[in-house]
Amino acid sequence: MEKRFMVGDRVTWNSEAGRVSGAIIKVHTKDFDYKGYTHRASEDEPQYEIKSAKTDHIAAHKGHALRKANGRTAAYHSERR
Repeated sequence: MEKRFMVGDRVTWNSEAGRVSGAIIKVHTKDFDYKGYTHRASEDEPQYEIKSAKTDHIAAHKGHALRKANGRTAAYHSERR
């Protein structure tokens, strides 16, 4: 089963520069164009836009490339207030 993430979740992923961390800023469930490429996404296999915590770079990845980072999500904190 594909990992599912929500907007605000903190995640990590591997890049050419090593392990990167950031936050999910958008969940795509339909194909979308990004940086000149069509990225395939569906309800069963969404893609996620993630903003790097260090550089503000935006990346797009499928759930299998991501791992949940330590700590609670932004969504969790907003629900608790």
